[in-house]
Amino acid sequence: MTQPARLILASNNAHKLAEMGALLRPVGMELVSQGSLGISEAEEPYATFVENALAKARHAARHGGLPAVADDSGLCVDALGGAPGVLSARYATLHGQARSDANNNAVLLQQMAGRNDRRARFVCLLVAVRHADDPEPLIASGRWDGEILEQARGAAGFGYDPLLWIPELQLSVAELDAHTKNLHSHRAKAMASLVEQMQAVWGPGGR
Repeated sequence: MTQPARLILASNNAHKLAEMGALLRPVGMELVSQGSLGISEAEEPYATFVENALAKARHAARHGGLPAVADDSGLCVDALGGAPGVLSARYATLHGQARSDANNNAVLLQQMAGRNDRRARFVCLLVAVRHADDPEPLIASGRWDGEILEQARGAAGFGYDPLLWIPELQLSVAELDAHTKNLHSHRAKAMASLVEQMQAVWGPGGR
């Protein structure tokens, strides 16, 4: 790519902007947040990650006039039937508490108390569109398997990172440095697939 391609990230989450920006930078793509362009957040009314990501990507592209990429991701816990799932960011509000990472983690620990099956995974769905009416959205997914800890470990990362133990690394996600996380994460796996599709379908410059 001779010139960096600018894409709107359909999110105002600074952590996601940093993580995804770092993953796209080596291939010459520049992410700009929708908030920096004055674009409001889209509604996320759907029950699946892919439907919400598609709605967010189309909304950002329509209002920003640039290609857009959207991430919809969360934690899926087997013992809870896949919850918190698409409601991961606001899980605490379903249990009468204010929305925050700390409250979400506390509620999850309460829901998991006494359960032997601790299997869980971070799931990431990425959707990229060239424009709002793009009939060929690019869709990529990534999963990162682990187990729910009985108490938080680590101070890095965000969201449920302190509660997901990665057996192969023998650390919680919140105990990983940014470089290691970007090598193994659900978002890194999805982004690698998405970049490959962008280069194959959109061509040089990601357009």
